[in-house]
This record gives sequence, structure tokens and C-alpha cells, in this order.
Amino acid sequence: MRQSIFRKFIITTCAVVLVCFTAISVLLTLYYNKYLAQDKFKSLTAACESVSDFIDQASKDTKFTSPDRGLYYVMNNIARVSDMNVFIADSQGVIRNCVCSEKIVTGRCNHVGTEIEKKYIDKALAGGKMLSSMGLYKSAHYISVKELSNNGEKVGFVFATASAIGTEMLIKRAAKIYLLASIVPIILLVLALYYSTYRFTRPLKLMSEAAKSMANGDFSKRIPIRSDDEVGELALSFNEMADSLARLEETRKDFVANVSHELRTPMTTIGGFIDGINDGTIEKEKHSYYLSLVSEEVKRLSRMIESMLNISRLESKEFSLKYEKFDLKEMIINIVISQEKRIEEMEYSVEGLDELPDITVNADRDLIYRAIYNLVDNAVKFTDKGGKIIFFLKTEGKNVSFKISNTGKGIRKADLPYVFERFYKGDKSRSIVKNSTGLGLYLVKTIIKNHGGSIKVSSIENELTSFEFTLPIGG
Repeated sequence: MRQSIFRKFIITTCAVVLVCFTAISVLLTLYYNKYLAQDKFKSLTAACESVSDFIDQASKDTKFTSPDRGLYYVMNNIARVSDMNVFIADSQGVIRNCVCSEKIVTGRCNHVGTEIEKKYIDKALAGGKMLSSMGLYKSAHYISVKELSNNGEKVGFVFATASAIGTEMLIKRAAKIYLLASIVPIILLVLALYYSTYRFTRPLKLMSEAAKSMANGDFSKRIPIRSDDEVGELALSFNEMADSLARLEETRKDFVANVSHELRTPMTTIGGFIDGINDGTIEKEKHSYYLSLVSEEVKRLSRMIESMLNISRLESKEFSLKYEKFDLKEMIINIVISQEKRIEEMEYSVEGLDELPDITVNADRDLIYRAIYNLVDNAVKFTDKGGKIIFFLKTEGKNVSFKISNTGKGIRKADLPYVFERFYKGDKSRSIVKNSTGLGLYLVKTIIKNHGGSIKVSSIENELTSFEFTLPIGG
């Protein structure tokens, strides 16, 4: 079963937290156990030293088999104050004098006369401390022993013992307190982890759902941005991508619709004229006229297909520009000359050509020629009879700026943002008359953009329309 990132993150982090708290608990338990054991052994050793010193100083001639009130008093006080058992054994390990908890409470002691095995004595003497029952107790005890001697001769041993149960209970209480004290921060940590993980994974889940919707053609879903961090930035980028895909899808639909329309219109016209000629609807004397119209429609189809192929080629990743140096002024003049017949027929006045400076640029000659030709052709189409076409050329730092303006009806303000889109026609009736394909300005924009330049349009209705592009001069 596939687990979500949220589930994996929660389980992994909780496991890490649990392991860390367990490790801390174990380490603290070991530390406290060691610390308390050392402290207990230190007390037991001190008790043995005290009894041994008392015996050395006050009872050098005392027989250890005989009770001694002073010794008993010292051993009794040590046992009461330190909560330990103190007893003295002879050289054979037989207990002769004992002050244990039972003796203190009842006055009787079962330890006197009991022999301590030699292995326990040797082990305690070797390490100075030991944890064992020594055959005397039902539970483990901390044990410390000191050898007694008289004139260099071993005469007995002083033992001090304390139950390990108290230490164990103290450690358990400390562990319980630690556990209780840890519950609140653990709960808060888990809640904070849950909340932060949810905030982290929620946008990813929404992105997954939105991506699935996009795969099905629905580009309407967006990711809410609730943080100013990497996740928020990712959500913002995803939304921008979704907007771009939505626009691309809309453009694709418009493109298909426009291409279908642009192809259907001339094909319908051509088919209608040919059918009219074949079935006799169109008189013979008019055949030549209508065949010329068919020829114009075929040429318009050819121009449109050529423009679409050029655009496809320019937008492909495999396309590369063929740079070469050429005179931009000379190119502009040659293009205007190619339009001379149309200009004279419409009685246009051309201004600015004589003032164009000589500027050499490094660019793709054929593409720049196509861009300028389209702009000039556009100006010639939409300048009213007797109007003006004005040319302007200058350098701006490392760029060259070309501007062409024409008088006429102009472009509506609402249409200006869409002038460079494919198949867009602000004045559809004029476009049909002028044999427009709706691709010329889009092609110009694509060419200029591929050269690292920019293009803009401005217009005053019924007065003037201007197109201006900037282009890197190049090396």
C-alpha cells in the first residue's frame, strides 16, 4: 500500500523522537544509577573507615569476640544515621558483632555467628565495593569491607552494607518524573509536527489533484498560497504554469478555429466560382474575371501557408539565425521601391527616406527583410488614398530603432494589446478586402524577438498608426 509523504514524515519523525527520548531516558538511568551507587559506596566506605579508626584508637586491646559498649554505640549511630547495616567479622569471616535494621528495631539479630564465604570477602577487598546478597540478604546490597589488623596481623573485617532497593526505587521515581515531564513537550512537539507537516504536504496534494485535472483538460484549479517560503514559491510557480497552460490551450483552440476559418473562406470562394463556371451559372464572358479572383484566393492561401511555415520554423528549437552584416537603410529603400506601383496608385506621400542614416547591423538578412516588408506592406494596405507613410531610423546605444507610421483609420485602443497575436484582425471587413492572413504582425514580432529585440505599436484613431522595433546592432 502506497503511503503519502505526510504519513511517512509523521511516522519517521515520531519514531526518531521516540528513539531519542528512550535513549535519553536510558542514559539518564545509567548515569543516575552509577552516581547513586558511587555515592552509596562512598558512604559505606566512610562508615567502614570510621569503625576501623575507632577500633584502632580506642580498642586496640579489645577482644573482638567480646561486646564493647562504645563500639556498639558508634556502629549503632552510623547505622541509624546512614540507613545501613554495620557488622564485624573475625578473620574466618564469622560475624561476631552486628548492627542491622532488625537488631535496631527488635534487639535481636540472626546474622551473628553466620560465616561469610571467603569469595565474597576477597571480591569485596579486591574492588573495595560490591553489589551482592552475600548469602545474608534476600535482595542485592551494596557492600564495602575493610580489613582489621593488630600489629600487622589480620584479626577481622568491618562490613558496611545498604540495600539496593532504595536506589532502584529512587531511579524508578526519577524515570517516572522524567516521563511525566516529557509527556507535555512530546504532545506539543507531535502537534506542531503534525501542523507543520500538514502545511507542507497540503499544497503538494493540491498540486497533484490540479495536475490530474489539467491532464483531463481542466486548467481552472489554482493552489492557495499561504506561506512566503519555498512551498509558497512552488505554489506560485505552479499557478503561473497553470495560467500559462490555460492561455496556451485557449490560444491553441483559437488557432485551430482561426486556421479552419481562414482556410474554409477562400476554399469556399474558390469552390463557388469554379462550380459556377462549370455549371454555367457564370457567363462565359465573365470566366476570366472570376478566374482572376480564384487566382487571388489561391495566392492568399499560399501566403498564409508560407507564413505559418515560417512561424513554425522560427518557433522550433532547432532553428538558428544566419547572421551577416548588411546596410539596414539600403534594405528599407529597396522594400519601399518594391511597393512603388501601389504607392503611386494610392497617391501616397513617403517621408523620411532621404534622412535615414547609414547603419550596418549583424542579423539574419532574410528574416529582417521579411519583418520590414510586412510592416511596409501593412502601412500601404491601411493608409487612406492620398495619405502619408513616414520612415524613421536611428541608433540608441547598442541598438538600432526603426519606426514606420502611416495616416489612416488607425487601430482602436481596445485592439492595441492584441495586434501581434495570430490571426487577430481588429477590422475584419477591411482585412478581407486587403487580403490579410492575420499572421504578418505575429511573424514580425517573432522575428524581432528571436533577434533579442522588441516591438511596440501606438495609434490615434482616424489619425496615425506607428510600429517601432529595436534591434541589437551586433558585432
